[in-house]
Amino acid sequence: MKPSGKLKLVSELLDLPIQDRDGRACGIVDDVELAGEAGEKTIVKALLVGPGAYRGRMPGWVFALVRAVAGDRMTRVPFAQIDTIDSVVKLKCTATEVGLHQVENRVRRWIPRKGAM
Repeated sequence: MKPSGKLKLVSELLDLPIQDRDGRACGIVDDVELAGEAGEKTIVKALLVGPGAYRGRMPGWVFALVRAVAGDRMTRVPFAQIDTIDSVVKLKCTATEVGLHQVENRVRRWIPRKGAM
């Protein structure tokens, strides 16, 4: 499916894995940013990725626990960067171009490359 078609946000987009143009897994869709005024067409403006996106999906005290464990970073992936939406969200760009993989790239130096890593 192309991103210009109709989409059921909760059942078809939230929690889908994201893959960049090189086929590299780069997170999951944690939330979406919408645009549109009352009475107008609502569109998806960006995908939100990272633990900071949970803020609106859970009570404040639960988010405080998440922030203590995982941090509160969040990356906005512009909807214009989406190529297709199927069982994964495929991007038109690399993960680095939209700010994904920052943490993974930093810790890669300390993790031995074995197995699926």
